[in-house]
Amino acid sequence: MKKYIFLIFNFFLLLLFLYSCNSKFARVAQRPNFIIFLADDISWDDFGCYGNEFIQTPNIDNLASEGMIFNNMYLTTSSCSPSRNSIMTGRYPHNTGAPELHTEPPLNMLSLAEVLNKDGYYTVSSGKFHLGNYVRRGFDLIQEDIEITGLGGEDKWVSNLEERPMNKPFFLWYASHDAHRDWGLNEFSGTHEANKLTPPEYLIDDKPTRLDFANYYDEIKRFDYSIGKVVEVLKKQNIYENTFIIIMADNGRPFPHSKTRLNDQGVKTPFIVVYRKGKVLGNTNSLASSIDIAPTILDYANIKIEKSFQGISFKHLLNNPEKSFRNYAFAEHNWHDYESHQRMVRDKDYMYIENNRSQFAQLGPLDAINSSSYLSLFEKNQLGETTEIQKEIFINPRPKEEFYDLGNDPFQRKNLINSNLFKIKIDNLRVILNKWKDETGDTEPDEITKNWYQTTPGSVDAKNNLNKSIESLKTPFHGIRGEFPGASKNASKNNNKGPF
Repeated sequence: MKKYIFLIFNFFLLLLFLYSCNSKFARVAQRPNFIIFLADDISWDDFGCYGNEFIQTPNIDNLASEGMIFNNMYLTTSSCSPSRNSIMTGRYPHNTGAPELHTEPPLNMLSLAEVLNKDGYYTVSSGKFHLGNYVRRGFDLIQEDIEITGLGGEDKWVSNLEERPMNKPFFLWYASHDAHRDWGLNEFSGTHEANKLTPPEYLIDDKPTRLDFANYYDEIKRFDYSIGKVVEVLKKQNIYENTFIIIMADNGRPFPHSKTRLNDQGVKTPFIVVYRKGKVLGNTNSLASSIDIAPTILDYANIKIEKSFQGISFKHLLNNPEKSFRNYAFAEHNWHDYESHQRMVRDKDYMYIENNRSQFAQLGPLDAINSSSYLSLFEKNQLGETTEIQKEIFINPRPKEEFYDLGNDPFQRKNLINSNLFKIKIDNLRVILNKWKDETGDTEPDEITKNWYQTTPGSVDAKNNLNKSIESLKTPFHGIRGEFPGASKNASKNNNKGPF
């Protein structure tokens, strides 16, 4: 009798074990995998699927045809590390405690990677890191050494996927170095013919600028190729359908008028979501913010969205692209090589920008104003041969406020801040922006970080100055930080979402 009881007991234990295993593996199979392909310095219209006729992005374009294209996804800033931390934490830059370039959130800051990892996801960061030590505990594997990840940062993407634990869902933060300056020689160099390109109207259409853009497009081509190789593996492993893919950038292209600006060329990002199992398909014009990405991923993973995430899940939008989402999108620009403090709000029709350091021109970041494209602009402007939009970066002082009618001026060319026709709308957006600043603990410190570098290549011998070493361009303020926006109000502990 005892023998039979023992056998029955063991049989039930076996059944329980098998049920537990099956349930576990079923849950793993049901939970979506996540990949974020994050480009470095690419504007919203630099993919073929966004209407760019010169760029070669066949893999991205094909994915876009199988997913959803966002036409109005806004970053919270047009600066690398603050933008990346904003995505990872679901928080505005001043709320991360790291609103300036090359600064880090406090170690107790919660990240998307950490939440996913604690809930059983295998997590990898491969390529450009540029986040901070707080997020390291959220990743099982971090590959940030360029000797390992390659010049473009994509060399380990495929092997990571092939060598991952097969019994866990995964979150892959695939952050490319492409297309950040300087352009490096690679297998895609020369893909785009300079003489067939047309630079944007705010740049000079000459041979140096065309070549600059061709090299930039070659780097984007490498990013596109690497994405295609990852997708091949996903399909080979039969997990493509259950993998939630995002393709985006951290800020605008590294050219004058784009990176570090709060216009569409600076903070509007290409944003493509592919999730075949979820039947995500279409095109949406609804406003969304990069702080909404983390809550959306957690929503799809069926994980509680922590209160520290200021964003809102846009899952319902992915099921119905015609639905509205945000009424407002906000962005900020703080120090990035040079002293700055700007704030932006837009609704579906209008954009309002506040320039709190209007005494400075907005030439662009150090890498942009030490480029051949900038040099062409500089020399033509010295000769008085630039158009109104081309000379815009040299305006000094700048207007303290900017207002744009996006329906009639989609590239923000005509500042209507003094127009009586829009007075009510301007006043309304002022109120909304101030409400956002107040609720999220944003501030404008008296002593913010000053210029670390010279701002112009020089008027006497611009070509020689263009090639000066970084060391020779340093100012007496180099390495000295001022007070961070939001610090006086302890904004890193403020979880208020602000107007939505």
